[in-house]
Amino acid sequence: MLDLCFVGLANPGAKYDKTRHNIGKDWLINLSQSYGVTFQSKQKYQAEIAYSHEEKIMWAIPENYVNNSGLTVEKIKKYTGLPYKKIIIFHDDLDLEPGEVKIKVNGGHAGHNGLKDIFQKSGTKEFIRVRIGIGHPGDKSIMNSWVVKKFKPQEKVLIEKAYDSFVSVFDMICEQNISEAQKELHT
Repeated sequence: MLDLCFVGLANPGAKYDKTRHNIGKDWLINLSQSYGVTFQSKQKYQAEIAYSHEEKIMWAIPENYVNNSGLTVEKIKKYTGLPYKKIIIFHDDLDLEPGEVKIKVNGGHAGHNGLKDIFQKSGTKEFIRVRIGIGHPGDKSIMNSWVVKKFKPQEKVLIEKAYDSFVSVFDMICEQNISEAQKELHT
């Protein structure tokens, strides 16, 4: 029986690989490699899907754009019966600097269009989220172009350190010890 589902938000297509908006997918893929999973496109989820931990954990990368992520999340809910609070969303976060990562339970979307879509389609905010800092451009008018840009070399170094910190608490998340993982990661 399925215990958790990790969803890495991203835009599809090679032109978006390694961009700020795709960091959720990038982290999810990196984490999944430790478990030897193989992703396969599953039309019923509109996502690439893999399993680990004796098929108790599902890994999902939506095949639709970030702003339409709710479609895949709803299909996961429909076909697995997994409660929303067991779906963990990995996403980019403008309010955190590169090198910052936070685990959030519930809460608002802070203007993130992918989260807005997920909340709107599900009717709830009852998700656990891995907020991965991408920094803010300082000007709202360039936000759309900012999120599809690649990271600067010095930002990549900070993000790699944040990833390493996150890896140290990932087993706690898999074991559903979310508050312990938050405490260790945030201090």
